[in-house]
Amino acid sequence: MDRFRPLRRIQVDPEPAAAAPPPPAAAAANGGAGEDVSAAPAAGLLMASRVRRRSAVYRDCKGDYIGVPNDPCLTKILSKQGDNKVLFADKVLKFTQSGKMKRRILVITDFALYLVDPDADILKRRIALAAVDKLCISKLSDNFFAIIVPTEYDCLIASTRKKEIVDIIIKAIKSNSEYQPQVASSNRFEYHAAAEVIKEVEFEEAEGGVKTRITHKAKAKS
Repeated sequence: MDRFRPLRRIQVDPEPAAAAPPPPAAAAANGGAGEDVSAAPAAGLLMASRVRRRSAVYRDCKGDYIGVPNDPCLTKILSKQGDNKVLFADKVLKFTQSGKMKRRILVITDFALYLVDPDADILKRRIALAAVDKLCISKLSDNFFAIIVPTEYDCLIASTRKKEIVDIIIKAIKSNSEYQPQVASSNRFEYHAAAEVIKEVEFEEAEGGVKTRITHKAKAKS
């Protein structure tokens, strides 16, 4: 079963250094030259501060878009961690420390987030919801969001279901504690791509969509 059909087209302005051609999934996801992302779906917690396409407001939210119970690899990964309540599952693009885009399956349970390599059927990362401090998003119709994890390193993801993902993460954390993570809405934010690697993501409205630029910042001081 092809669990990872290509996302919408993406466009991101590369850093000044020459970059390798984007992987096939990124090219298929692109809405123009480079790596820009289109609108995020679903209505919910963040409507007041965001500029959205009308279709994003009325798109259905069903949570599991992969069919986790029917996927032996995913069910085995969750079972090993003692997780069985799936709140969300879908294909996403994850940005690496070097700026490359990697295809991943994002699974959210009531206790953690899982990033799985769909080609190798390998769990690449597990983030406990209790470790999530903040979520960074823009005020425009892009598909990027950053999960800020101070005790580890952060994670920049692109998904056409960004709005739904952010809402689910917030609700899952609130259901397990009195804590609610901050949602920082700005057209420019920073994240740690690695412990000592800081990157800045900047968004700008452009003809036909949103122009997104990711730049490398100075290393964080130890």
